[in-house]
Amino acid sequence: MGMTSKYVWMNGALVEFERATVHFLTPALHYGAGVFEGIRCYDAVGGPAIFRLTDHMERLVRSARVFGFLSLPYTAADLAAAARRTVAANGFRECYIRPMIYLTGGGWNLNVDMGEAGVGIAAWEWTNYLGADAVERGVRANISSFTRHHPNVTMTKAKVAGNYANSFLAKTESVRLGFEEAIMLDPEGFVAECTGENLFVVRRGSVFTPSLAPVLEGITRDSVITIARDLGYEVREARIARDQLYGADEVFVCGTASEVIALREIDFRAVGEGTTGPVTRAIQRAYHAAAHGTHPRSAGWLEPVGAEQAPSLRKTGTD
Repeated sequence: MGMTSKYVWMNGALVEFERATVHFLTPALHYGAGVFEGIRCYDAVGGPAIFRLTDHMERLVRSARVFGFLSLPYTAADLAAAARRTVAANGFRECYIRPMIYLTGGGWNLNVDMGEAGVGIAAWEWTNYLGADAVERGVRANISSFTRHHPNVTMTKAKVAGNYANSFLAKTESVRLGFEEAIMLDPEGFVAECTGENLFVVRRGSVFTPSLAPVLEGITRDSVITIARDLGYEVREARIARDQLYGADEVFVCGTASEVIALREIDFRAVGEGTTGPVTRAIQRAYHAAAHGTHPRSAGWLEPVGAEQAPSLRKTGTD
């Protein structure tokens, strides 16, 4: 994966890719003191469009507040405009977008109030997060030896950069064991989520997913639930035990990077027929259509890159 582009948006201005740097002593680098989002732009009917951009930027601002930033230099609307500007400046038709609010300056006494919020938005062309065959064949996963976060140890509703050390540990272990993804259990031993995706189980035509209590409230998760219900499937939040995965008809995961991908095998046990099942396939196709502008939900979920000119952004001190 080449994470390159012409420009990166940094603190209100587009700068050349090579100049989009931070100082070694930036607190975010040492402590994971920042929050981020993952967003996709698609080559949709009518031109490049960003999937649920406003929802992502609003969650980014919420994450920053959860983490403890008392004020931010830009609003969610400012950041959405900056994301469109970044994609347009790089000439991308399809890309992945990474905005981040990070602690810069001060903060060495582990107090957010002693630092300031820096903001950056990068974009690059990125496909096949879980491998070129993942969409068609699904991937192999295992139950990780690492537990997902307790909700009162770290904030599970915020995409805090430091939280992802947990994902690094789990994903690295799984890949070294020969799998493509890790399934993480919550502190009580029930299924939580994967390292970067929410998880769904299909049993007898119904769709189940873990409750939101211990997991990230995924925007792709919300999209998938909406699509599944549009297709006529019952979707329920429930506690899911590890062995319920082994007996499921289908298991699939979803996230901005991975989109919708089946788990064909878990802990060396084939899931269902050991391939992408019919429910997963139907949701996968509908999601792809929604992201590319050919689905009834597209109008409400896609924001065209060229819909408006991004304003000249300035630091506002907006809470």
